[in-house]
Amino acid sequence: MPKILPCPRCAVVIFAMAAVAGCSKPERAPVSAPTTPKVYTIGVSQCTRDDPWRVQMDADIQVAAGEHANVKVVFEDAEGDSPKQCDQIARLVEQGVHLIIICPNESQALTAPVAEAYEAGIPVIVMGRALIGDKYTCLITVDHASIGRVAGEWLAARLAGKGKIVELKGAMDTAAEQELYRAFHEALKDPGFRIFEVSTQRNEPKAREAMRSALGRYDDIDAVFAHTDRWAQEAYQAAEDAGRQEGIVFVGVGALADEGIEYVKNGILEATIENPTGGAKAIELARKILAGEKVNKHIVLGARVFTAEDVRHRGGKLD
Repeated sequence: MPKILPCPRCAVVIFAMAAVAGCSKPERAPVSAPTTPKVYTIGVSQCTRDDPWRVQMDADIQVAAGEHANVKVVFEDAEGDSPKQCDQIARLVEQGVHLIIICPNESQALTAPVAEAYEAGIPVIVMGRALIGDKYTCLITVDHASIGRVAGEWLAARLAGKGKIVELKGAMDTAAEQELYRAFHEALKDPGFRIFEVSTQRNEPKAREAMRSALGRYDDIDAVFAHTDRWAQEAYQAAEDAGRQEGIVFVGVGALADEGIEYVKNGILEATIENPTGGAKAIELARKILAGEKVNKHIVLGARVFTAEDVRHRGGKLD
């Protein structure tokens, strides 16, 4: 059989097609549009906003959350009403928030609704007052003993180991007040100190009245330690009215920007001991929890002292 030779023109065409196929670029996968970060909604149920310290806590939460574009905060005020706060927790669950921060009005009343939210898969950060059991994600509390200890140690150093101190205290019917009181007295147990206790019954006018009484009873007063900055400020006013404010060291508790810090800036108090709100810490932990990170079940916040030098260094702001 005769041998069939390929057509020269066909060979050229085939070669050219192969060359084109070999030089062609592979198709690229379509580029997807950048994804928008998920926005997390955090529900905050505050037991009451009738207290400047709790108002500051909410403000600290708002500021800390505002630093993150993917965090939105919804605030609720229970107005000191436990049934109302229970309804708030149920409503936040229905709204589908991603995490709840709660300052319980009462431990027993809020235990069940918080447990229901937690069991429904919503992380819960409890602030301040502990609940019954452990059906929550994290508890943030303040070490009130550290407040009393820091105050006592600072005054001991400021008075160089001896002095007469008027202590303006509250009703002493809470664990927090009792822990602060015991730690303060333990820090000043040296025989060089004498502490005169006066009750204010948690009332600013009574704080001024109590200080007037102390001024009438004691000729020499070296320092005043009040369990709140407001009471300390009232004590200063009473001393000023009597012309005896000079030479007395005034110290309070709170370190809120528009109270204790302002009093220190204006020379009314020599120091204010921080009672941390934990607001910024709550947002820090919330972001970790929402990112799937493990956090400690119980976080305890300690205290710091702020003097005029500290306030100047921070520009009047706490970090």
